[in-house]
Amino acid sequence: MAESFVFNIVEDVLEKLATQAYREISEAWGVQREFQRLNDLLTTVKAVLLDAEGKQAHDNQLRVWLQKLKDACYDAEDVLDEFDVEALRRQLLKGRDIGSKVSYFFSGSNPITFRFRMAHKIKKVRKRFGEIAALKNNFHLTERHDGTSHMGCLERETHSFVQATDIIGRDEDKQKIIKILMQIPTDNENISVLPIVGIGGLGKTALAKLVFNDECVDRYFELKIWVCVSDDFDLKRLMIKLIKAAKGFNGDCTNMDLDELQKALRDCLNGKKYLLILDDIWNMDYIKWNELKQLLVGGGRGSKIVVTTRSNQIAEMMGTIPTHNLQGLPEKESLSLFLQFAFKKGEMNQYAYLVKIGEEIVKKCKGVPLVLKTLGSLLLSKTLEHDWKLVRDGEMWALVQKENNIFPILKLSYDEFPPHLKQCFAYFSAFPKDYIFYDMMLIQFWMAHGLLQPSDENEVMEDIGWRYLNDLSSRSFFQDFDKEISFNYFKVHDLLVDLAITVSKNEFCTLNSSRQKISQGVRHLYIDSLDFLGKNPSKFLDIDKLCHLRTFCFRNMVEGSSCESFIKKCLSRFKKLRVLDLQGSSFEVLPRNLGSLKHLRYLDLSHNSNIKKLPSSIGKLQRLETLLIGCKGIEELPKNMGCLVSLRMLTISTKQRVLSENGFEHLKSLRCLAICFGENLEYLFDGFQNLRFLHTLLIISCKSLISVPHDLKSSTSLKHLIILDCEKLDLNMTVGFQRREKENVESGLRLQTLVIAKSPKLKALPEWLLVGSANTLQFLMLRRCYNLTTWPGRQNLTSLERLVITHCPNLTALPEQMPCLKRLEIQRCPILSERCKPEMEEDRAKNKLTRTDYTFHLSPKTEKGWIGPKLLMCLL
Repeated sequence: MAESFVFNIVEDVLEKLATQAYREISEAWGVQREFQRLNDLLTTVKAVLLDAEGKQAHDNQLRVWLQKLKDACYDAEDVLDEFDVEALRRQLLKGRDIGSKVSYFFSGSNPITFRFRMAHKIKKVRKRFGEIAALKNNFHLTERHDGTSHMGCLERETHSFVQATDIIGRDEDKQKIIKILMQIPTDNENISVLPIVGIGGLGKTALAKLVFNDECVDRYFELKIWVCVSDDFDLKRLMIKLIKAAKGFNGDCTNMDLDELQKALRDCLNGKKYLLILDDIWNMDYIKWNELKQLLVGGGRGSKIVVTTRSNQIAEMMGTIPTHNLQGLPEKESLSLFLQFAFKKGEMNQYAYLVKIGEEIVKKCKGVPLVLKTLGSLLLSKTLEHDWKLVRDGEMWALVQKENNIFPILKLSYDEFPPHLKQCFAYFSAFPKDYIFYDMMLIQFWMAHGLLQPSDENEVMEDIGWRYLNDLSSRSFFQDFDKEISFNYFKVHDLLVDLAITVSKNEFCTLNSSRQKISQGVRHLYIDSLDFLGKNPSKFLDIDKLCHLRTFCFRNMVEGSSCESFIKKCLSRFKKLRVLDLQGSSFEVLPRNLGSLKHLRYLDLSHNSNIKKLPSSIGKLQRLETLLIGCKGIEELPKNMGCLVSLRMLTISTKQRVLSENGFEHLKSLRCLAICFGENLEYLFDGFQNLRFLHTLLIISCKSLISVPHDLKSSTSLKHLIILDCEKLDLNMTVGFQRREKENVESGLRLQTLVIAKSPKLKALPEWLLVGSANTLQFLMLRRCYNLTTWPGRQNLTSLERLVITHCPNLTALPEQMPCLKRLEIQRCPILSERCKPEMEEDRAKNKLTRTDYTFHLSPKTEKGWIGPKLLMCLL
């Protein structure tokens, strides 16, 4: 069932209206009364929204009402955002002496005209809400004020019985777990906890059943107990379940108080070596778990508890033994399981052509047993090739959901999300399947759509995004997770993308066929190319009906005037965009009307080799937070880049010699800056000390760069510095350092990550890089620095955890003290390897560090969507 998220959106609008900033805006423009009326209407409507969202599945008129309310909320957000843009514009003019050119540049907004126009807009929005609010009485809704709803989810129950022959492909997992369970504990813990973790439908419960019913396990444990916990981790309820399972009776324990129950439970366990399966754990409250655990310690030595959960976070909280991470079934076993459910006994050999299609279906199921069983059952007794191809080629959920089987189970994890995570998860449907996500870009994408909700006013948006990512990761929602240097990459399981598409239905559309219909409510449109639309894309897309789009992603545009005119027309209509992705377009000159997208937060122009120049109107995008200009052909960047006062992430390429005239020192919100492929760039810009929030700086393939600015060492917020492939850069010859280096090597740098690669001028690491970071640096990588010979004298890196040195043939020693080092990688450094070998072998024998015998590589897996891997590929 698609979700409306109206409650979340209304809450967002109300929170904005309640802020001090909007109170000041309403007073400044004389719209206090309209703001207050709007606030009152939304407060009244919000009270019944949770009830409305719960009932919409069975009431079409209610769904229509909620959609109208959502559309009105989006329009209200747009109006409020216009006030924000105007406030930023005026702040820029007032707070900076940047001359008459900027005043002229912004002169298009007359205060009187703006006041009149916005008063009319806010009044129109308020009247619209009034009409919608008046209709709520037609639906007999009740007020609810709790922030969470489970949409009528039924509690899940499981049992311990299983036919071992029904479980395919889990013998190896079973033996591993049994071996662990039969190990005698070496510590003083008389009870060990083994978590089994995996996504929903992967077979955690089935595996636990196999273990529970094994004959060796029967002989080893005196007592076996199976309890399905589900999402209600109530101590009294669990004690009753445990007692009943241990005694094997259904006597009434409900009248016992807690003290009587704990005595009965302890009597059941009394010195017996037991195995307890706690199936389907959702509780993340350590206090509740500890209360239960204290009651379970009365068993015999060697007692074991196995917990199954979807959350790594829960596994970490409960486990005392390393987690068993359950993976998908191998392809052979997957096919066997699928065919077992798709054909009656003896039928399979009659339908070889269907088996062939079945093999393709199985590949899409990613080894998830529940999916394989459900789709196999769906196709049972269907012998038409058309039916099988429909499953293979169509959206699986459209079929599976009708059977009311897999969807509720896979949706369990989603239903447990808090409202803000539900919205963030739904936005995965804006991307194609098998997309490689780069964590920082995804956070910026969420931020652009206003999905990050601070718990307090001082919380940094990027930190909120990291928290959301960790929450999703802990629930096993990511796969192929990889971390290189300071960057994380991952994928979302295809089936979970299907789930995201289901819950966000009608708002997101990936266009890949000229026959595909775009629903009227679409606000996020992804087009990978227009090849399938032919030479006249406007013929197939009614742009005027898409004016409310908030995301427009159009990649790999083919060269030709029809595509360029199509994009220009789109930009002239899509005035409400928050995200614009034009990667790989064929533009030589971007449309001037780009500057009219006043709501835009995220602009990606990377991999556009034809672009020579950006329009100066880009400086009007005061709300822009992310700008990715990885375009090697750009000859000169606009002079007014400093007007982009909201920028938090910026990647640039240019053929300029210097960057001192572009105003980058005014970007005081900037947190991540990447300067790449500047073939003529000799100098950066002064004013790094003004960038008080800059935490990541990448300088990539700037082969003419001579130095970095002197004030870089004053960047106290900088955490990650990555310098790659800068042939002429001499970090010891940085402008202003020659005179002062000997007198004063104090540095404000507090780096956590330092990477220097392909730097032939580097002979010794300069003290200004390490002196301030000696106690903070955690990761250091030196690669292809062929002339590097020494470290700064007596430099102790007390926090360093990982050191990578490759292709540095003249380096003769390591830093003197690295007490926290966990991983050391040395390759193609003959002098260093020979000198360090005895000490490394000694440390390795003592398990102090891990030594590798292979060349260090970053992951070669890349996706055109993210600039991070592309920038770092030059390390390979």
